[in-house]
Amino acid sequence: MMTGRRTLLIIIVTLSFGSMVAKADVVLDWNAIMVDTTAGQGPQPQARFAAITQLAVFEAVNAITQHYQPYLGTIVAPKGASAEAAVVAAAHGVLRHYFPGTTASLDAARLNSLAAIPDGMSKSMGIAVGEAAAAAMITLRAADGSGTPEFYMPTLSDPGQWRLTPSCPPAGGILLHWRNVTPFGIQSSNQFRSEPPPALPSKKYAFDYNEVKTVGDINSIERPPDRTDVARFYAVSSPVAVFNPAARQIIAENGASLSENARILALINMAISDALFSVFDTKYYYTLWRPETAIHAGDLDGNPRTDPDLSFVPLITTPCFPSYPSAHASASYSAREVLERLFSSGRHSITLSNPALPGVILEYRRLQEITDDIDDARVYGGIHFRFDQEAGARMGRRVGAYVHRHKLRSLHNKGDNEGHWAEDRP
Repeated sequence: MMTGRRTLLIIIVTLSFGSMVAKADVVLDWNAIMVDTTAGQGPQPQARFAAITQLAVFEAVNAITQHYQPYLGTIVAPKGASAEAAVVAAAHGVLRHYFPGTTASLDAARLNSLAAIPDGMSKSMGIAVGEAAAAAMITLRAADGSGTPEFYMPTLSDPGQWRLTPSCPPAGGILLHWRNVTPFGIQSSNQFRSEPPPALPSKKYAFDYNEVKTVGDINSIERPPDRTDVARFYAVSSPVAVFNPAARQIIAENGASLSENARILALINMAISDALFSVFDTKYYYTLWRPETAIHAGDLDGNPRTDPDLSFVPLITTPCFPSYPSAHASASYSAREVLERLFSSGRHSITLSNPALPGVILEYRRLQEITDDIDDARVYGGIHFRFDQEAGARMGRRVGAYVHRHKLRSLHNKGDNEGHWAEDRP
């Protein structure tokens, strides 16, 4: 168990993720709207929608400011166009297209945001730029492979092979097609494929098996109450819903321009989404069983250190896809990697909450504390081995580093100078 990393407060008042950041500019405002609008999606589709939205915002702003290498390079902005109006139109256009059921609230938010911008030709031109960026991103992603679900039905029952868990639909393992969705920033979903998981007879496998068996059962007496809260919190809090609010709070601490903020949030959400494409490539390449399957069959794995427990039930529901590596780890570490490259790995003041888990607020001083909690959450929740988390972390950091190094680069600096607060890392 990891201790001394954060303060966990249990209070009566329920706070939303977005409420912790003062409204600094329309980029941050519409990022919060994006997180709220996409909240009903699963973590993987949400990450895709987040990346599309934030890249449209970036492309609209950057067409006007021309501070960075463009993502699309097809949006032309007339001189004098309002970047603020472009942000509003871009984010609104993407979200309204994908979530027509929220049209009324999105239209009201658009009207409210645009009301703060003086009327005139600059505003009208900015709106046109934002609408063009939204349309271009929607068109680009229309045939990216995300639209036709595919399922995985196991054909082997050998020890170590993934088998359906209680949450699975009759069709089998979900999101099989996610490994084939076109990435946003990396070259392919198998570019950072993980090394094989530990062999079943190994000491490493046995050690991690016995950890999750001990602390991950729903009735475990070895799991501290704060780890139970953390497990439940991150079971309902996706990487998009964690790292976008965290980024907004870090941005508020440091100060940045509209253009910089658009780039920061585009990079984070590109990395999160690409890490999830990557992790599903590895998951379905190795098809490793989940802890609850493994612990029920501990006498069949050829390891004398892994006693079975037929009564084991995980604290949180096991997702219906293979275990290795952890998707939450991969996506979260990718966002952490981008943020640390932009803002360093120093101290911050980050507060996270989720209305789906009333009364629990997590306070952090370092981004590492967040990913440490996410690693614990999946093990103490009973759905991942520790080595799943470790492999996901390695993958995520590689994805985040690649996206940061190769996408949306500054046009005005020979090096990788991100700003006065930045710390470039190898």
